[in-house]
Amino acid sequence: MSALNVPLAAGLAAVAAGAVAYAFVLPLFSGERRAAQRLKTVSASASASATRGVTVNRREQVAKTLNEIEAKSKGKKVSLDLKITRAGLTWSTRTYYVVSAILGAALGLAVFTLTENPFAALGGLFAGGVGLPIYLLSWLRKRRIAKFIKELPNAVDVIVRGIRSGIPVGDCFRIVSREAEEPVRGEFKNVVETQALGLSLNEAVGRLFERVPVPEVNFFVIVINIQAQSGGNLSEALGNLSRILRERRKMAGKVQAMSMEAKASGGIIAALPFVVTSITYLTSPDYISLLWTTDIGKMALAGSALWMSIGVFTMKKMINFDI
Repeated sequence: MSALNVPLAAGLAAVAAGAVAYAFVLPLFSGERRAAQRLKTVSASASASATRGVTVNRREQVAKTLNEIEAKSKGKKVSLDLKITRAGLTWSTRTYYVVSAILGAALGLAVFTLTENPFAALGGLFAGGVGLPIYLLSWLRKRRIAKFIKELPNAVDVIVRGIRSGIPVGDCFRIVSREAEEPVRGEFKNVVETQALGLSLNEAVGRLFERVPVPEVNFFVIVINIQAQSGGNLSEALGNLSRILRERRKMAGKVQAMSMEAKASGGIIAALPFVVTSITYLTSPDYISLLWTTDIGKMALAGSALWMSIGVFTMKKMINFDI
């Protein structure tokens, strides 16, 4: 193996390890657990308040609805088909596995061609066949959810104006399924089609949260379920929800703007070792090559990669704010 292929093999191995770490370690640092804990806290507080005041019956119904929604979402394993649906793809499970095999074979072959190292090729095969497809699904899911959250307040406003004009709720959903932007249009179309199969509105909307598992959709589902079980002014409740959604989006924009400096600093710190290593290799290859030609250098690289990964995940957790 030539001296040029050694750092290339090390870089590709690092990329493969990063893809695997992203696929399996990053979900541990996400805010899904904190969101679930907040939902549990809201449910508990609603249950506690159900024993006080003059509106005990209504509060009991609200608490019961929250507990039912929490019970449905808790402990449910996300299937591969549902992950593909959340990403906005129309693939079947077989298509996903075929694409994963093609990506794994292509990346493994490319790594083996460049490095002639079977172990590096095996790492590329694993990263391309397992890590890369999961990363793509996660990236597509986040992009689709961002578009959905951006358009959801407009869809809620359409429903509010329709209800105040005397249009039935089902017809308001049909208007949204025809006039809204994607992916809201497609999701509301699924709700309308589910109703046409015989399900009630609250059951059809409950399935919307399964496909788009974000707090904004959960709020929408809770409002619809509470109105269906205990009654009330739906237009007023949805109007308040629309205002809350817009305020959450405004706050998210402020937090993102305030955290950009920290994100830029983290990116610079994470990229600095690679930049210094590349410059040093171009100017003094014999000096820097000791890192991958000696046992001590390899141990130093492994330790540096471990501590750098810990630092990157720690910085990401510090600048990842939940709204």
